[in-house]
Amino acid sequence: MINIGILLIRLVIGILFIGHGAQKLFGWFGGHGLQGTGGWFDSIGIKPGVTMALVAGLVELVGGVMFAVGFLTPLAGIMIAGTMIISIVKVHGSNGLWAQANGYEYNLTLLAVAIGIALIGPGQYALDSFLF
Repeated sequence: MINIGILLIRLVIGILFIGHGAQKLFGWFGGHGLQGTGGWFDSIGIKPGVTMALVAGLVELVGGVMFAVGFLTPLAGIMIAGTMIISIVKVHGSNGLWAQANGYEYNLTLLAVAIGIALIGPGQYALDSFLF
């Protein structure tokens, strides 16, 4: 049952990150695309905004796919964790912990899940289990 639990965690978190990447890259799911996200990145000091939006979107999209399917899972976890650290430092950290105040509670949870799975492994139902 533990392998099914790990698979469920990987799929949910991975698919959510695919969605976040698609928001930044393509404007899907209510996102603002590269130009909109890039403008916002510029406004909070992440420059050059469009380039950094492209990098963030690709890391989230590719990292999300890798995490969901369990491919190079430690690397995928690091990719996801990295975006969450930047989000905490640049966006949510000054608002405190709690999500209702736009704090970093949610980002910290995702960070812990990504690092946790990277450390314990992707479980039996993962590409890593078949390849390595």
